[in-house]
Amino acid sequence: RLPVPKLEDTIRRYLNAQKPLLNDDQFRKTEELAHHFQKGIGRELHEQLVAQDNQNKHTSYITGPWFDMYLKAREPVVLNFNAFMSFNPDPKSEYNDQLIRATNMTVSAVRFMKTFRAGYLEPEVFHLNPEKSDTQIFKKIIRFVPSSLSWFGAYMVNAYPLDMSQYFRLFNSTRLPKLNRDELYTDEKAKHLLVLRNGNFYVFDVIDRDGNMLKPSEIQAHLKYILSDNSPAPAFPLGYLSSENRDTWALLRKNLLDNGNEEALQKVDSAVFCLSLDDFPIKDFVHLSHTMLHGDGANRWYDKSFNLIITKDGTAGINFEHSWGDGVAVLRFQNEVFKDSTKAPAISPQSQPASVDSSRAVQKLDFKLNDALKAGITKAKQKFDASVEALSLNMIQFREGGKDLLKQKKVSPDAVAQLAFQMAFLRQYNQTVATYESCSTAAFKHGRTETIRPASIHTKKCSEAFVRELSKHSTEELQKLIVECSKYHGHLTKEAAMGQGFDRHLFGLRYLALSKDIALPDFYQDQAYARLNHNIISTSTLLSPAVQLGGFGPVVSDGFGVGYQVHNDWIGCNVSSYPTRNGKEFLQCIYKSLEDIFNVLKGKK
Repeated sequence: RLPVPKLEDTIRRYLNAQKPLLNDDQFRKTEELAHHFQKGIGRELHEQLVAQDNQNKHTSYITGPWFDMYLKAREPVVLNFNAFMSFNPDPKSEYNDQLIRATNMTVSAVRFMKTFRAGYLEPEVFHLNPEKSDTQIFKKIIRFVPSSLSWFGAYMVNAYPLDMSQYFRLFNSTRLPKLNRDELYTDEKAKHLLVLRNGNFYVFDVIDRDGNMLKPSEIQAHLKYILSDNSPAPAFPLGYLSSENRDTWALLRKNLLDNGNEEALQKVDSAVFCLSLDDFPIKDFVHLSHTMLHGDGANRWYDKSFNLIITKDGTAGINFEHSWGDGVAVLRFQNEVFKDSTKAPAISPQSQPASVDSSRAVQKLDFKLNDALKAGITKAKQKFDASVEALSLNMIQFREGGKDLLKQKKVSPDAVAQLAFQMAFLRQYNQTVATYESCSTAAFKHGRTETIRPASIHTKKCSEAFVRELSKHSTEELQKLIVECSKYHGHLTKEAAMGQGFDRHLFGLRYLALSKDIALPDFYQDQAYARLNHNIISTSTLLSPAVQLGGFGPVVSDGFGVGYQVHNDWIGCNVSSYPTRNGKEFLQCIYKSLEDIFNVLKGKK
């Protein structure tokens, strides 16, 4: 179970994270408020939280508040919450054809779903010592241990089974807009796939009445039929509604239902997943990021648990809604779909589609729109276009080293990437600001994420040495500063992964106070608390053989959204920003920082 940290640990960690962001006077005030909170109302709330947690052993203390945080948010999901991960191309280039890849990936996705539902999907395990635990022998032995004890057997060899409670929401699921708080909806009985092309909505069954998957050649025939449909794009594309403010969208949805669209919407909401087929090829990585993060607004349904997007040249990616789950579940799905569709593709370039009557099997959904709905769609499109227009996406590839060199120098690759972000921001804006790095707590029952706070007194000291006084320090001194940052970052990461961060605990206590109608404690009204939670640099990393790159929008209007990967011999980084910040310049500063760090580690300056 996810532990509730000790209150004194949380306050200590919180103050450590505040230190680099505040001057002495501000820090003294924040420290006073924190200690006052710890001795008084904070202690009472903490005891209530622990008691509540002990009464709800089936879940974790963060589950309810976290779902609420996402589902009560009224901002549009696109750009604010949905993230994307794009697939690597199929190694066999002739398989990167839109129809072939769409068929193979759809088949692999349905195989994954059926495997999962039948209870045959291999458990997700984090192996600290893969030589011992990621073996056939271990798997054979552990299979015979009763499940109440098997996790203990895994712990003995440093293997940590991860929580998979989010996985069922991957399929047949959507987020329904409701006033004040949205709902998650899942209908596992539905057998059809939703396909979007040119803003038009199509559905066809991918599972037959016996529960078996349709033959791949039939799926291919139906997708070919959709790809060759010449219907014009709708004058009022419904997809835009899913990009609206949630309350606005909730009212428009009610109008849709009252206007005779219940059956069509039911098909959209309950579909196995949404396959979006785009009619253009990808020009470059920036174009790829824009396409997968937001697209044109007409050919997406942002409320579905995920959209599998495949463009004209067979480039594929996933855009996923974030309230139901975290990157871990989506990444496992992507890894399996990539492996299966490339190693055991269901169809080949030579395969012929089945001779079936697709015009009967495929249903094009027709939506009845009144004037209010047409006006609602027009307005949604204007807002969507304006948001996208304001968003910049930029990226770099640093080719002068990566994980191999950093490990050889005994420093943490993630710590170095995060140090470079701190250094870059200092170089560009001359300050240290609230920074967020996401860390999964899936090692615990119903764990979600915890925050690593990469901005520390160590990164601040090191950044200042590099940016402001490089000539004053010897290479050895600078190396020592990097090592200190690496150690401290490693320590923070370990704490977060073990459920020992401070962000979720403080969030849980605040949520409890509000739910019990207790006046919000002064601690939470401190400007420093608000500033720490205004994450100007929001970062997330993942590395997988299936994924080419991932990204997300800035979480605040004056922030950067930083997706990054540290590969063996290079580092990739993409940054999203709005007009108040210059993402291109930030990336140039990141590049310069990485160059400086690597030079120092190599003994040069």
